[in-house]
Amino acid sequence: MVFGLWSLNLEKFMEQTNFEKLEIYQLSEKLADRIWDIVLSWNHLAQDTVGKQIVRSADSIGANIAEGSGRGSDKDYSRFLKIGRGSLYETKHWLRRAFKRKLLTQEQINELKALINELTPKHNAYIRSIGKFKLETESD
Repeated sequence: MVFGLWSLNLEKFMEQTNFEKLEIYQLSEKLADRIWDIVLSWNHLAQDTVGKQIVRSADSIGANIAEGSGRGSDKDYSRFLKIGRGSLYETKHWLRRAFKRKLLTQEQINELKALINELTPKHNAYIRSIGKFKLETESD
């Protein structure tokens, strides 16, 4: 019976939270997962240097969206979203380094660049939108 209760609690725990429904969060997960898959195929030196850095920066994008969403104030949420944006730019840096060091193919770069080019303006627009809805509704 205990296992059955744990199973029900796990299902409840795994329900989507608000941040998981955000398109920017979903795109950040897609980018991070794709980078992970690519880095797994690299040799040990590449994984241990550039690989660790790029995986951490890519994972940090979504982590900051998630953490900021639970902070309770628009100011804190905006701050975490901006940290996530910084991680997005850091990821772009590490992708440039990886390509320059011939760790990424042109096809991989094109795929990752498309994800970044979709995510970046949406992430920026979302940052700009924080607090606006509340301000508009308060003045009505």
